[in-house]
Amino acid sequence: MEKRAYNFSAGPACLPLEVLEEAQKEFISYAGSGMNVMEMSHRGKIFEGIIAKAESDLRSLMGIPDDYSVLFLQGGASLQFYMIPLNLMTTYRKVHFVDTGIWSSRAIKEVEKFATANVVASSKAAAYNYIPKLSKDMFTPDADYVHIASNNTIFGTRYTSRPDTNGLPLVSDMSSCILSEVIDVSDYDLIFAGAQKNIGPAGVTIVIIKNELIEKAPKNLPTMLDFKTHAENGSMFNTPPTYAVYLSGKVFEWLIKNGGVPAMQAKNEKKAKLLYDYLDASSLFRGLAVKEDRSMMNVTFSTGDADKDKAFLGGAEVRDLLYLPGHRLSGGMRASIYNAMPIEGVEALIDYMKEFEKNA
Repeated sequence: MEKRAYNFSAGPACLPLEVLEEAQKEFISYAGSGMNVMEMSHRGKIFEGIIAKAESDLRSLMGIPDDYSVLFLQGGASLQFYMIPLNLMTTYRKVHFVDTGIWSSRAIKEVEKFATANVVASSKAAAYNYIPKLSKDMFTPDADYVHIASNNTIFGTRYTSRPDTNGLPLVSDMSSCILSEVIDVSDYDLIFAGAQKNIGPAGVTIVIIKNELIEKAPKNLPTMLDFKTHAENGSMFNTPPTYAVYLSGKVFEWLIKNGGVPAMQAKNEKKAKLLYDYLDASSLFRGLAVKEDRSMMNVTFSTGDADKDKAFLGGAEVRDLLYLPGHRLSGGMRASIYNAMPIEGVEALIDYMKEFEKNA
């Protein structure tokens, strides 16, 4: 087998080696069809079976209730910043936001183009290094829903509990944490996630939406921006991103085979603890996020010295510890340790950090 680097990218992220090997075996001819999945008609029985199984497996993994639709869409999470308010703003044309990073701020800007975006709390003044404390009285009833980002990829923070929205529907961007820990889907009215971090390759976006919200949507929406269009057509109103759906389905199978979300949560907690414990004990490196709000998926850290950070990153690349630079807005370093990152990758990173610290 060819050499494999440890890919700490925030996305597109590493995929399970087992999934890549299975896809490699099926690349020329899937299930004896004589075709790659990329070549198949999405209207054919073979692909219909692939997408149906992917949905069934995802429902099983997350315990998705029957009164929710699962959609495989395109356009990334960024399109959902516009598509969701188009469908859900049916009464007040107002959305309550908690601003915890660049992705929630971009969602706010989209709503501001045609409606009211009310920011009930923000951690922007502290470089988004924490999740604001929330109380239900912040969420007044004169809004259509509440929007949060459950995990903040760039700044390395996450919600550790569901906010009390005072009865309003809750929409959550879970692009960088979906399937990483057990959640109760019924706590949310709509969940959306770009697949390229914790599920599969770029190109497919998962939307899990309560059916009653689909039925309440305005009737004059653009066809492709109407959730009902996709729900009624099994996510195949137009040609879906077939290969991305296929690989996502492979990842779902891999998760089920390896104990499902509870087992994955235990592994993720172990990986994160190893890295955070080292950061907390280090005299050189420091974590950038407030401890109580630290992400399990995206670990942000720095030496506090730009030149040392640069030297560290150069040495990491030589050791095939890749894509560790922090986002330009946060600086420092960021290690994204999604589901597919093996614990050996985290251990290799810590070993290098110890070496670097010793020689600094």
